[in-house]
Amino acid sequence: MAGIGFELRKILKKDTLFGALRAYSYAGIISSGSWILSIVGILLIGILGLPFVVPGGQITQFQVSVTYVIAVSLVLTGPLQLAFTRFTSDRLFENRPDMVFSNYHGVVLITTVMSLLISLPLALFAFPEQTVAYRLLMMITLAVTSNVWIAVILLSGMKQYKQIVFTFLIGYSLSVGMALCLATWGLEGLIFGFLIGQIFLLAGLTLPIYRTFFGPIFISFELFEGRFLYPSLLLIGFFYNLGIWVDKFIFWYSETGQQVIGPLHASVIYDIPIFLAYLGILPGMAVFLVRIETDFVEFHHAFYDAVRDGSSLEQIERMRNMMVRSIRIGLFEIIKIQSIAILLLFVMGGTILRALDISELYLPLLYVDIVAASLQVVFLGILNIFFYLDRRKVVLWLTAGFVVLNGLFTFATIALGPSFYGYGFAGALLLVVMAGVYIMDRKLNSLEYDTYMLQES
Repeated sequence: MAGIGFELRKILKKDTLFGALRAYSYAGIISSGSWILSIVGILLIGILGLPFVVPGGQITQFQVSVTYVIAVSLVLTGPLQLAFTRFTSDRLFENRPDMVFSNYHGVVLITTVMSLLISLPLALFAFPEQTVAYRLLMMITLAVTSNVWIAVILLSGMKQYKQIVFTFLIGYSLSVGMALCLATWGLEGLIFGFLIGQIFLLAGLTLPIYRTFFGPIFISFELFEGRFLYPSLLLIGFFYNLGIWVDKFIFWYSETGQQVIGPLHASVIYDIPIFLAYLGILPGMAVFLVRIETDFVEFHHAFYDAVRDGSSLEQIERMRNMMVRSIRIGLFEIIKIQSIAILLLFVMGGTILRALDISELYLPLLYVDIVAASLQVVFLGILNIFFYLDRRKVVLWLTAGFVVLNGLFTFATIALGPSFYGYGFAGALLLVVMAGVYIMDRKLNSLEYDTYMLQES
């Protein structure tokens, strides 16, 4: 998210309470806006559409169907997201925006083909009791949503954060509105309304890409050539997104899950608390973005500028110490602010569940999931710092460990019983966060040596 720091610094320079509030609000909306709007949009369609859909169980079928679309699309496009981000950054540094334009279409084509390869067999054989319209709508929705994430990652590389948030706001508002308008058509009407919003969303994200990168070559695939492709980034993108969803998949298809539509399962006892918990990460995401994009990035650039310019060892060490200090302060503030959010949600959890007409039996799991979601914010901050330091191998091991630990711990907690639900996800995140902090300390202590050795090599 490099680049937004300039806007945040400009706001923070006013040194007023309103300026700080504006900066953190701006950062929070940008850093988690698309994810939050996705959750809120699905929940709103479910809540507001209930009076218009008969039978009411179709609302649940819609929510589960769309949740699977989002989960599969994120895991499917995860490898391409990071690889394409790096490709875009490198080509812009080389002043070759034409290659970004043509390869964007290459990535879109491959994403669409992959989504169809997954959805077509399922549509033909896995949903025998569903209408042709439902199957076709699910196939198109998966393809469109997958390409939305590709467009989002490219716009993020262009620093078009306001454009992303504004387009997501309009797109999901349209999804909610159209789904409600078409709710009388039942399940197919809800999905079609959601799809209309997603198509608008994709179009709104694609227009600035065309305005910025339009070039003579429409499609190409240089991204997948050996000189441009980073296999570690492909794996990291896959592992990170799979790690976020693996516990959900396990709960859906264990004894805690129930079949909802076709082969799609859901776990009511697990899904509701975890999605509500994700709504509480906004404060931590705001602090993460502000601290990473102001203090850390500034000292990060100053350190490497000092190395490249041949500054004195004293100056280099001073910049390194300032960078380390900014990392520690940033992580501490993320933990501090997110701890306050956790306490508030602990206090208000019962009220929130009652307002949503949800049993307070979900409260213990909600508390665990709130802590887990907060740890995920810290984990994301650690991964971003390693990316800035170009330690892809460390990120790869951390994300792979996250997948393995989350899977193993989730199986264990299911075997132990309902009192332990959620602790697998939280425990996996706690361990990878601790491992990340330990490795970061070691890497930062030897940063000057590693930097010069990399230059020599």
